[in-house]
Amino acid sequence: MIRPETLVQQFRKRPFQPIRLVAEEGLRYDIYHPDGVIVLERDLIIAMAPNNHGVFHQSVRVSLAHLVAVEDLPMAPVGTQSDEA
Repeated sequence: MIRPETLVQQFRKRPFQPIRLVAEEGLRYDIYHPDGVIVLERDLIIAMAPNNHGVFHQSVRVSLAHLVAVEDLPMAPVGTQSDEA
């Protein structure tokens, strides 16, 4: 299990480095902006599909117990936010 404190540190880095969260079911969540993620004690809430005004249309709750890896991603083009791959 990835510790919540580790993720909070990752999301607070400046400049923010986009990351991919990989869950044991094979699901992958690409995070291009830290404002789209809420770190809870045992879960993450990941907001996805923002519109041009930064309003997110949906979210997913992911258990930290199911995360198996955190991978660095290249910097995103301007305007890209959080998105599920």
